[in-house]
Amino acid sequence: MLQIRRCLVLLQEARSVRQIHRLTGIHRNTVKSYVERFKHSGKTYAELLAQSDHELAELIYPPRNNHHADNRYLYLSGQLQRYADDLKRAHVTKQRLWEEYLEQQPNGYRYAQFCLHLDRHIQQHEPTMPQVHLPGDKLQIDFAGDKLRYFDPITHDWMDCPVLVCTLPCSAMFYAEPLASSRQEHLIPALNNALVYFGGVPRNILSDNMAQVVTRPSRYEPVFTALVEQWAVHYRTNMQATRVAKPKDKASVENSVHIVYQQIYAAMRNERYHSLKALKLRVRELLEKSNERIMTAYGKSRTKRFLELEKEHLAPLPPKSFVYKHQAKAKVKKNYHVILGEDWHQYSVPHEYIGKEVKLIYDDDVVEVFCEYKRIAVHQRTVVRNGYSTVKEHMPESHRNYLLQQGWTPDDFQEKGREIGPKTEEVIIRFLAAKAFPEQSYDACTGLLRLAKGFGGTRLEDACSLALSGSRVTYRIVKTILENNRDKLMLPTEEQAPTLPLHENIRGKHNYN
Repeated sequence: MLQIRRCLVLLQEARSVRQIHRLTGIHRNTVKSYVERFKHSGKTYAELLAQSDHELAELIYPPRNNHHADNRYLYLSGQLQRYADDLKRAHVTKQRLWEEYLEQQPNGYRYAQFCLHLDRHIQQHEPTMPQVHLPGDKLQIDFAGDKLRYFDPITHDWMDCPVLVCTLPCSAMFYAEPLASSRQEHLIPALNNALVYFGGVPRNILSDNMAQVVTRPSRYEPVFTALVEQWAVHYRTNMQATRVAKPKDKASVENSVHIVYQQIYAAMRNERYHSLKALKLRVRELLEKSNERIMTAYGKSRTKRFLELEKEHLAPLPPKSFVYKHQAKAKVKKNYHVILGEDWHQYSVPHEYIGKEVKLIYDDDVVEVFCEYKRIAVHQRTVVRNGYSTVKEHMPESHRNYLLQQGWTPDDFQEKGREIGPKTEEVIIRFLAAKAFPEQSYDACTGLLRLAKGFGGTRLEDACSLALSGSRVTYRIVKTILENNRDKLMLPTEEQAPTLPLHENIRGKHNYN
């Protein structure tokens, strides 16, 4: 429009077409066409200059009404929306849609013109809304479509590793980490690492509808897995899910995945790794370089923008990271233990819960046992196969006593016998001395002491006294005496006769031959 106004000014000055061509560079034929259109408008040059650009454009460039709608386009325009919907379905291509179109319209558009009209329709009906991201408001997470891998020297096989990408949209700061798998036990620690990397917690975590995070997709009320809900509560953040099959809802992390491909994957294309740890270290090194690179659009690195815009808006991290806990169900066996099937190790619970169903919640360090939401036992996790972790307080009293006796020494048995009486102690000493090794007589000593519970300490002491009068003493002899009540038939010890007093009339043995 500026050139047209210059032409009007020069025409108002009575310049020739050739002069206008020289001064403006506009072709003479174009200048002539402008002059004709100015004349057909019926307005003077001054009136034309006073008009707005829009009004002047309508005079100079009137709408073209000589184009007649093509019958081919009339048919195609009615089918474009259906084709656009079909193109979103899996395995459907433009080539396939064009071939089906030709079956209905053999004289229809060729492939290039068909794609042109279809692309125009899609662009007009699927506009993209610009997003304004608040600092510290949201962290978007997603898995990269392509995986990294390392060569395992033990199995002699390539191990594929999914890569988790997390992005803060406001500053474009992102985090990437290869995992052993995409399962929850590896995803949760990776999310912990991401929050530690950013040094804080955003207000919301946005994920797509991956099965590890969402159990029931919904546009308005998605249902998240119990573990992810626990993770969110621990970090005091809120979980959100995108709409199903709407990747634009998390466009920032999708763009970060593309950057990961270009700046991390491409740099590692000729490198070979032999462990997941080495792979993670290399990705972390390249991640730091990517976040330190200057972005052309802002003239700053992602790290600098993060420190300036978002760092202060993140909530502080909790004192401890969230620990992924496994869950398992078990039934308490008669030996008051439950089996953790993953390690095939048994852990004790109070014996009152024998036969009841319990839930085991465990991580790499601790095993907790719950019965009806009440924690009844806690153990340090042990991976010894077919082993036992037993707490003495969980055992019945009789089992505790037996266990206590298992650690006794000969002095302990003698002390227990001494508490009952000297005869009992003497019997125990004889038991211990009767064997080549004292340990071989521990059972007999234990049995002897138990007789005091059934018959009383007094009777046991009398029975031991009676048994000691024989040539040999055994546990069976003492028990037989008690069972037959022979200890009760013992006569009281005869009193000794008093000695004669000294007197001169009493002769002694020296007076006799």
